Amino acid sequence: MTASTKTPKVTVVVPAYNSGPHIEKLVTSLLGQSLSADEFEVMFVDDGSTDSTGPRLDELAAAHPHFRVLHIDNSGWPSRPRNLGVEHARGEYVFFADDDDWFGEQALERLHACATEHDADLVVGKMAGHRRSVPRELFRRNRFDATLENTPLIDSLTAHKLFRRSFLVEHGLRFPEGKRRLEDHVFVTRAYFLSRRTCVLADYVCYHHQRRVDAGNVTATALEPAGYFVNLREALDIVDAHTAPGPLRDRLHRRWLRNEMVSRLRGRRLLDAPADWVDQLVGEAQRTIRDRFAPGVAAGLPPLQRIITRLIEQGRTPDLRRLAEWEAAVRAVPTVQRVERDATTLTVTLTAELSFGDRPLTLTADGEQRLLVVPVDDVPADLRDATARIKQSKLDVIARQRDTREEFFVPVTGTVELVPTADGELRLVQRGTARLDVGALNGGRSRGTWDLKARVTCCGWTEDAVLPVAFRCATDGARPVAVPHLGSLRFRLRRAVARRVPESIRRAIRR
Repeated sequence: MTASTKTPKVTVVVPAYNSGPHIEKLVTSLLGQSLSADEFEVMFVDDGSTDSTGPRLDELAAAHPHFRVLHIDNSGWPSRPRNLGVEHARGEYVFFADDDDWFGEQALERLHACATEHDADLVVGKMAGHRRSVPRELFRRNRFDATLENTPLIDSLTAHKLFRRSFLVEHGLRFPEGKRRLEDHVFVTRAYFLSRRTCVLADYVCYHHQRRVDAGNVTATALEPAGYFVNLREALDIVDAHTAPGPLRDRLHRRWLRNEMVSRLRGRRLLDAPADWVDQLVGEAQRTIRDRFAPGVAAGLPPLQRIITRLIEQGRTPDLRRLAEWEAAVRAVPTVQRVERDATTLTVTLTAELSFGDRPLTLTADGEQRLLVVPVDDVPADLRDATARIKQSKLDVIARQRDTREEFFVPVTGTVELVPTADGELRLVQRGTARLDVGALNGGRSRGTWDLKARVTCCGWTEDAVLPVAFRCATDGARPVAVPHLGSLRFRLRRAVARRVPESIRRAIRR
């Protein structure tokens, strides 16, 4: 068999290193693409594997003419394999994939169709996360003229996107090579600024992004703070080169403050980290905040994150730990009042709030201000001021496919209320009604079992909780039939396991 001589629509570039069996799910998804085999190619770049990966890739290339393999000496990082993949790619577009992730069945077809219909240099396809987080707000809806000004593109800085190959060549876009961090951030941030048109495809899960249980991903190892922040500043340099001081630069810088600094120094992430590592991270973050960020960067954060930023800036590690111990117990507490079903629609009425153990999130009144109550002294009122954020609080309902973990927002209408407590504080309670059109769910592909989650966003927290509502559609668009929800299934499993454990062991576990 010989490969097709026509130009492929897409080249999928896959760096591979000692992938072992983890690559098989990706391979299966590529062989199952709705785009025909003569319309795309896969460029595996074997980065000096020492296991069976190289022979396995050669075997695949021999069996499938649209699979190609390039063997190189070990570089130790994905950047060089990706760059070489682009050099050898023949496709009109290039998609960068990791060897342990996988694609939705129609991913390449939909991504390419979106790119060609809108003449896009870059298409960001919806992702599902497996044991790792992926952007949420970016994928609320399709966006066919997305920019860094009008869309939260900066939330998605991994390389797993579709790029016009001629666009990469024209601008000399390459990943920084060598063993380093945040090479994706440098590459993708430049691409966002240079792209003539960027699209966001949110109505189909194109890419399944996972963190392996064995933490085998190359970049899953613990970061070294000093080197990490050198690389982080390179990404900030790109923003500074393309923006003037002001609101846009502040908003883009805020992404790194929020994700790479604040989120690492709060809650369980801080408490589970070694103390000396936390001290190093606080020091590096402190210098970056002082040297690189204008006052507007932190000022645009919600109250909790403003407080954490100030504690970092002042080097108050003990107070960061005290705050982390408090917020580690945060959870969303939803209450379903009513569930209604008809032939095609599921309607759920609910309330939800945040709680810390058995105590709800509360605010205090100070004149016209509503201030967040936190267990740390010497926090100025302006940092605790949640007044403007109350109306920005959100109650979302998410439909999640139980097998694939694909998630879709359900339309919700609702209100936010401040409810007085017995001791004179104010609980922030959100009320909402979610209406799910099963025929429109996942673009009409609703077959399977679905769980509903409440997502509460308030004052710097975003927390999910499974609702006691689940349904199954026998076929796409079929009438939803109630089934046991995920929480009850877990309870039944725990109870069934407990019945098989000797009482002496159960007593020891309870102690």
